[in-house]
Amino acid sequence: MKTKAFFFFASLLLVSLVAQAQRGIRVGYINMDYILENVPEYQEASSQLDSKVKKWKSEIEKKIGEIEEMKKQLQNERVLLTKELIEEREEEISYEEEEIFEYQQKRFGPEGDLAIQKRQLIEPIQDQVFNAVQEISKNKKYDVVLTKKEAGVLYVADRLDMSDQVLRSITRSAKRKQINSKKEEKSFDIDEAKTVEQDKATQARQKAIDDKKAEREALIEEKAKQRQEEKDARNAAFEERRQRILEERQKRKDSIAAVKATAREKSGRPAPLTAEEKKARQERILAERQKRKDSILQVRKARKDSITNARKNKANNLPKPPEEDDNGEGGI
Repeated sequence: MKTKAFFFFASLLLVSLVAQAQRGIRVGYINMDYILENVPEYQEASSQLDSKVKKWKSEIEKKIGEIEEMKKQLQNERVLLTKELIEEREEEISYEEEEIFEYQQKRFGPEGDLAIQKRQLIEPIQDQVFNAVQEISKNKKYDVVLTKKEAGVLYVADRLDMSDQVLRSITRSAKRKQINSKKEEKSFDIDEAKTVEQDKATQARQKAIDDKKAEREALIEEKAKQRQEEKDARNAAFEERRQRILEERQKRKDSIAAVKATAREKSGRPAPLTAEEKKARQERILAERQKRKDSILQVRKARKDSITNARKNKANNLPKPPEEDDNGEGGI
């Protein structure tokens, strides 16, 4: 009923506006959805709210799954339970269902967290839109400004659309608060003097530049990727060729070794020593050599000691000279 009354009022208003348009009345409208989609602060906050909504939905789905599992388990065990246990389990399931219903209402009900946070999110933007509409209407001499969605407008000429002007006003108000130097202020004043059409042309040129830059970066990245793929292919081919050469070389070695072994078997010659056997033989030779050296040294030492002892004995066996008396004559 309220909707019908609203559309009736809107229709009367439009008829009145059409009638007064002949007397020079100026009408404009704004597209609130378009404005919200282009306000960065709203988009950022809306994204954060979407993350919360996903989390709440995930919690609800998890809880509903647990309740369904409880019902399934009760159904499977019903024949094994007493009447009292069945009633107790059913009461528990009912309690859990009431809990999850209350939680759903708390998050997604008419006065739930989602509705409240949406209002908190959109109200500051609505205030900015209202202030911008007031300022633009006074400066541009608008008599009436409608919102396209809420007024139920079926068609309005694009030239009456004030959405870009409102969005421009909001954006510039935010930029004005971020000015930190005279240079930035001068640049802002130059932008402020531009019309909506000039702004759109500037944005179109900047978008074309950004698109071209993105295309160039994508091309560079694609070429780098292609070069890397070619390098990887060359490395793989080189490694494959190297492995094949090593395998063929090993096969030739094995074939030559097999031929030599066959020839040795026919001639009765012993097989060549392995690396371990060669090492053991070398160690054995060195040990024997050291043993012979030690034996020679011992013989030499024994011979030297024998000669030294013989000399000492000979010296001890020599006759002693006669002792002299006090007169210098020898005794008898």
